[in-house]
Amino acid sequence: MIRSVITTSDGSKTIKIEDWNEQYHSIHGAIQEAKHVFIKMGLHYFIGLHKSKSLRIIEIGFGTGLNAFITNLEASIHNLRIQYKGIEAFPVLQDELSQLNYPSLIAPDQQSLFDKMHAVSWGKPNPITNNFTLTKKQQDFSELEDISSFDLVYFDAFGARVQPHLWTEAIFKRMFTALKPKGVLVTYAAKGSVRRAMQAVGFVVERLEGPPGKREMLRATKPV
Repeated sequence: MIRSVITTSDGSKTIKIEDWNEQYHSIHGAIQEAKHVFIKMGLHYFIGLHKSKSLRIIEIGFGTGLNAFITNLEASIHNLRIQYKGIEAFPVLQDELSQLNYPSLIAPDQQSLFDKMHAVSWGKPNPITNNFTLTKKQQDFSELEDISSFDLVYFDAFGARVQPHLWTEAIFKRMFTALKPKGVLVTYAAKGSVRRAMQAVGFVVERLEGPPGKREMLRATKPV
C-alpha cells in the first residue's frame, strides 16, 4: 500500500495510507488528539481517580510511538512508574519515523528519548528511563492473551471504516479480559456500534468530549 507522511492541523506529522484514505492520527492535530484522548481522558483520569503512582498500560496500535512518547514524558513530570506494552502488527518504517516531528513540537530536548523508544528491541521489556519501561510486541490484536494485567488500555487501532474487525465484541472481550478490575479503556472512536460492542462484553461506557475536529470519544471501565 502507498503510504505518505503528511502534516496535521496542529503542525505535527502523521502517516497516511493512501489506499484507505486513513491516517495514523487525526488530521485535525496528531498531538492534540493524543493529549486529549489518551493523556487527559485516560492517564490523568486514572491516576486522579485511583491516586496511583504505579501502573501498567497497553496500547493497541503502537504505530508512530506518539502516545508512548507523551506518556513517557508524563511519567517523569508526575513521578509515575509505568510499564508500557505497545502492540503493533506492522511496525512503522525507519524512513517514516525520521520524518516525524513530535519531539521538536513537544519537548525539543527529548529527541534522543523518542529515538531510543523506536531503537530498542521488540519482544522484551526495555527500561527507557527510571520511570518508564517499554515492551513492544509485534502481533495481531486478536492474539492478545493477557489476563487481568493492565490498568489502562489506549485503543488506537485504525478506524472501523477500514478495519471493522478490530472493533468487534470479540476484540473488546480480549481488552476486557486483559484489564484489571476498575481498569479503563480510552479510544478516539464514538460510533454507536463500538459503544454497544463494549457494553456487550461488560464494560461501563461513557461518551466524552472529543479532541479537536471530533464531537465525542469513548471511555470504558471494567467493573469490580
